[in-house]
Amino acid sequence: MAAIYLIRHGQASFGSTDYDQLSDKGSQQATILGQYWRARAIPSKFYSGDLLRHGQTLTSFVKGYQGESTPMIIHSGFNEFDHVDILKKYNDQWQNFAEMSLEISQRNEPNKTLQKEFSQALSRWIAGDKDHEYKESWPQFKARCIRALHNIIEQELAKKREIITAGNNTKKSKDILVFTSGGTISAIVQHILQLNDQQTLALNQQARNTGVTKLLFSENMLSVDYFNNYSHLEQAGDDWVTFR
Repeated sequence: MAAIYLIRHGQASFGSTDYDQLSDKGSQQATILGQYWRARAIPSKFYSGDLLRHGQTLTSFVKGYQGESTPMIIHSGFNEFDHVDILKKYNDQWQNFAEMSLEISQRNEPNKTLQKEFSQALSRWIAGDKDHEYKESWPQFKARCIRALHNIIEQELAKKREIITAGNNTKKSKDILVFTSGGTISAIVQHILQLNDQQTLALNQQARNTGVTKLLFSENMLSVDYFNNYSHLEQAGDDWVTFR
């Protein structure tokens, strides 16, 4: 039995013109998670999407972890959906993303306003009747995430079979850490648990920054052990728990 830990990135710059950048709090959240991981088995491998916030989260995690050197692999299959494209297709006002973000930031409750806009944009995206308008449709996004997951599972199982064939019984950690995003994690959990799209969106809305989702796999099994564990942040204090 082996485990894959899907780790959502730290707090990014939600509502700004460049979301793909960790805030100072987001970097510290990842460092806290790294410190929390010191008591666990040494991971056998790190995977990361190629977005900036994924790499920054991994870097801050390693800073807190301070463990042995672990192989790091970039895998774009774990990238998040393109929220800018989704907002632009939802409302023409978002064609000038920078101006729209600035205008919303000056309102009384900018985060609530932006969250409402984003939720409506996501609902339009997953509806299925306008798939041709998007750079990546909802079905295409889900298929990409699932391919990425099965890609690393197949590699690990093939490696295990080679070790068994060679008669090498050396026991090593089988934990794989994947630094990714909430939408990607939700799509993978949907696939495993056979959830509908609305349930998947609800999962995505609950995902905390640096929340950890654990998957278990073997030759004949793939399951969700737990979803969105952020106890490392709760131990540090409630102020560290964020959604965006």
